[in-house]
Amino acid sequence: MGTDGRVAVTPGIARLHAAPRLAGPGRLGLVTNHTGVLPDLRPAAPALLEAGARLVALFGPEHGLHGTGQAGESEAARTDPATGLPVHDTYRCDGERLDKLLIDSGVDALVYDLQDIGARFYTYVWTMFDLMVSAARTGVRFVVADRPNPLGGLVSEGPLLDPAWASFVGRAPIPVRHGLTCGELARWLNASVVPHVARRAADLTVIGTAGWRRAMTAEATGLPWVAPSPNMPTPATAAVYPGTCLFEGTNLSEGRGTTQPFEIVGAPYVDARFGPALAELALPGVRFRELRFVPAFHRHAGRPLRGVQLHLTDRAAFTPVRTTVAMLATLRRLYPDDFAWQPPAEAGERHFIDLLWGSDRLRRAIDAGEDPLPLCGPPAPPGRWAGDDALLYP
Repeated sequence: MGTDGRVAVTPGIARLHAAPRLAGPGRLGLVTNHTGVLPDLRPAAPALLEAGARLVALFGPEHGLHGTGQAGESEAARTDPATGLPVHDTYRCDGERLDKLLIDSGVDALVYDLQDIGARFYTYVWTMFDLMVSAARTGVRFVVADRPNPLGGLVSEGPLLDPAWASFVGRAPIPVRHGLTCGELARWLNASVVPHVARRAADLTVIGTAGWRRAMTAEATGLPWVAPSPNMPTPATAAVYPGTCLFEGTNLSEGRGTTQPFEIVGAPYVDARFGPALAELALPGVRFRELRFVPAFHRHAGRPLRGVQLHLTDRAAFTPVRTTVAMLATLRRLYPDDFAWQPPAEAGERHFIDLLWGSDRLRRAIDAGEDPLPLCGPPAPPGRWAGDDALLYP
């Protein structure tokens, strides 16, 4: 049961387990990781084999099949010890290399089952997109075993990505907080973007999540929370992530290396002014608590930092993107000589904040001392940008 007393939803992978025929005929490859579990927490791959599915290969995303890799990493495993199936690493693999990988794997269809977060820069959806493009080019069918969006599906937030700033943290023009499930996003991508890249749409099937309603957040579904990546430990992390991930593009710590990544931010130069300045903004649905912390790894590892923790008081009113943009503008105003954007890794590359935002407009506005909030636009229903035809759930 969910926290509101409603019956738990049934994700697409559980429906496929009950009826393997839903994936269609032929040899199946499963795009999955540690989040690919049934509601009783049984891993999907061995469960599908036991149910009679013709599963012949596994495909892992960023963080790897077992989720042990940190950001920007995958895993070296080539065989899954639980099933004996070959494991193909798709991270940083696209184009002709990914086409060859699909062909060499011998699959007739790919089944995608990964738990998304609902933010454009979470890379699992772009693994889905790249594989859909390759599936379209190589004649492999594509099946999405859908899962709920843990943020719910009532609101989208932030600007559409400018295609000139496309990267693996944003391949297509969707908002920062997109408001769709993976199945809905797959339908939209297959209608709007995949044909332009692959010259044809993928042969797509979506196995929907029974019982999910757009107002449901992760806690209301009754499904167990399995941390989708090493720094996404709880639904509370997911709730703030579409905003506070933007701190990855700055010289602040976004809390990696602590037990509350993305819920806390700080830097060596932050002082007692930051918390009260944020409180004066009276941002909806959130309060800020001053704190000190020392990250065990990642940015500023081992250094004492000062900053704030975001405490959500009203999840429905809270707007993570607008909140973080207001925080960034406040940092620039309070600490003009210290606050900085993370520089490009190499000459000629782009600022990471621009890739996260989907253009350079946010960085330029904040550096110019302009009000950046108009860049966010008002929160809107996801159908506003995706079209009602993309929506699978009421």
